[in-house]
Amino acid sequence: MSIIEKYQQHFLPEYSNYPHGRYFSIFLLRKIESEAIFRTEGSGEPLSREFVHAGTKTDDEIIQRVVISKRKQTAVERRTGRELLRKNELLFTDPKQKANPPSPCALNRNNPCGKCMDCMIYGYAAGGGGAQKSRVITDDAFSLHPAHTIIGTKQFNALFDTGTMRDPESGEPSTSIGTDEYVKPEAIFLDIETIKDVTAAEFQYILGNILRSTRYGAISSRIGKVQNQIVGIALSDCELVSNLEWTQAAYDILRGEADEPDFPLHLETVQQVAAQTLTALSEDVVGSVTLLPQADVEALLAEMKSLYGDETAVTNLLKTATSAYPGN
Repeated sequence: MSIIEKYQQHFLPEYSNYPHGRYFSIFLLRKIESEAIFRTEGSGEPLSREFVHAGTKTDDEIIQRVVISKRKQTAVERRTGRELLRKNELLFTDPKQKANPPSPCALNRNNPCGKCMDCMIYGYAAGGGGAQKSRVITDDAFSLHPAHTIIGTKQFNALFDTGTMRDPESGEPSTSIGTDEYVKPEAIFLDIETIKDVTAAEFQYILGNILRSTRYGAISSRIGKVQNQIVGIALSDCELVSNLEWTQAAYDILRGEADEPDFPLHLETVQQVAAQTLTALSEDVVGSVTLLPQADVEALLAEMKSLYGDETAVTNLLKTATSAYPGN
């Protein structure tokens, strides 16, 4: 029996527009594997960061943590999934479009088709009518270490063909010079993605998007390599803890008697502590919570690897899930 079949009773048998209170929480460690830049504005802007308590103690100091905003996470994963849908011709056109020929469903445009897996899972709102609330619930992810520990700065410039900073024709100096803040390699962010009321096929699609997304933040064609490591998965009838609470609880254990944890830390060390804190935090949740055994999590990841290694199986999964939506 596969892991999906083992927990089949927690999935919806078919798509429903009404809430059923079936939650999957995917607990992630996002490990930075190259320099990365997480900011909300253009070049030269500082990294996104927030002042928060270091840990869970009432007398803890206030520190700055680097933040990966919720949209910066799901936008990457949506594009990963949409690439797969586009490959299989499963992105459609908005039937209300007046353009001739109509343009296909796309992000950041007012033309959602309202029929593809991306629209039906991650949500959409059309100006001309129609909406779908996202069933993937996210929040800002916080760095495990303080900002001053994991931030570096680097100067950038753009040379002309002559290899200098001066225009070979006008002799004017280039204005393409400045300094960027970046997150250092091996920094770790703790993050929870909560999935609500999905079918088994939708769950596999969402999980596949997370596992197959590898670059986040600005200038992602050259930096921003990230490894998404799944620490645990929980089934529940309510939303569980916050990213910040989980991060602070793990920080408390990892720093021990020191002011802050060493940097960098081995991923395995953080995994063990993160899993340990999950068990403790889940005990305080007012609701029904089932943490999947680690053996089941590993077996599920093996199944996902096998599934996405079979192109025909993936195509069949996407087509079956898409055909079950209203109007398809």
